[in-house]
Amino acid sequence: MTINCKGKLVDLSTPKVMGILNLTPDSFYDGGKYRDHTDCLKQVEQMLNHGATFIDVGAYSSRPNAEHVSEEEELQRLLPVLSLILKEFPEVLISVDTFRSQVAKAVIEAGAALINDISAGQLDAKMMATVGDFKVPYIMMHMRGTPQTMQKQTRYDDLLKEVLFYFSERLVEARSNGITNIIVDPGFGFAKTREQNFKLLNQLELFQSIEHPLLVGISRKSMIYKTLGISVENALNGTSILNTIALEKGAAILRVHDVKEAMECVQLMNALKA
Repeated sequence: MTINCKGKLVDLSTPKVMGILNLTPDSFYDGGKYRDHTDCLKQVEQMLNHGATFIDVGAYSSRPNAEHVSEEEELQRLLPVLSLILKEFPEVLISVDTFRSQVAKAVIEAGAALINDISAGQLDAKMMATVGDFKVPYIMMHMRGTPQTMQKQTRYDDLLKEVLFYFSERLVEARSNGITNIIVDPGFGFAKTREQNFKLLNQLELFQSIEHPLLVGISRKSMIYKTLGISVENALNGTSILNTIALEKGAAILRVHDVKEAMECVQLMNALKA
């Protein structure tokens, strides 16, 4: 199972790690931490040294009830950092976390290799056509509503069935727009209660029926620290445990804040299955 990133085939039959670089002041864990360009470059260098295949850069916080950010401000945060990263690390594969087609267009033209869309094209009708035109890999996530409203939309008659049906519809739409490299993300924490997140993880192997690479993003999320009664700063051990379970159930990409520890999970699972 491979995806084509800027002419480079990335083999996802061996799981990969995607390191998170948040350029927002209000992200739930590292908000405001990497707004200085020097700090951004140091963090990217560290994640790459620790084994990250992808760096996921975001400038619009998608945490529950996040403050709305204009398209102009999102681009002002993104473009200078993208330029710096690519100048320092020309071979890096940058994913940009955005749901806006104009932002996607600008960052791909600036050198981004993937688009990571929390809305799977539902918050911008032109997103899939834009991604299809540029022929870049597309990460589509399951979410209801927006980051501002999603926590009020957690009622499901059958969670797994409805999430899988959502992807079947969005995949048809993506293919009709010429998108061929597609990665699916079940959207842990997005329009889902803590209990629903665990139900989703418990049955994650069912997503293999979609026959597209599966991305899991549970790094330091509230399903971990609230269950354990600890702070987000102390949620690394819990993250590693759930990442290991996700790998066992078929995750192809782990999206994480802590690349070193995620790579250790991947390496140990690979040794176990060798």
